[in-house]
Amino acid sequence: MPTYDYRCPDGHRFERLVPITDRDAQRCPACSAAGTRLPAAAAIGGVADAGPSREQMPQTWKGTGGANREYVGHLRRQWDGRQKLEEKYPELAGDRRPVVAHEGRYHDAPLRAGDTPLGAPTPTSED
Repeated sequence: MPTYDYRCPDGHRFERLVPITDRDAQRCPACSAAGTRLPAAAAIGGVADAGPSREQMPQTWKGTGGANREYVGHLRRQWDGRQKLEEKYPELAGDRRPVVAHEGRYHDAPLRAGDTPLGAPTPTSED
């Protein structure tokens, strides 16, 4: 049985779990007046998710559960969906430069092509 929202002439709002055949006239629990059914409210329960980004996808054999066939298939489907979204919405794509290092000290911030490695001397301009 579905739940319907009602409002009586005095302004009280209430909801009832009623059969579809008996959904029109319901009595208000506060004043016993006949309530009228209200339009259904939109139920917002989910959250849109673009899926894991390129940086969040596993990069190693260990990260894929030892190349578990089912898990790798799941990752592939997620990645295919993400790529379709990135084609439609380029702002989701992020940094497209290749990752040079992603383990050890670069775990949280991968080293990309063109970046200066951590601990390396920074180039200075000589006049």
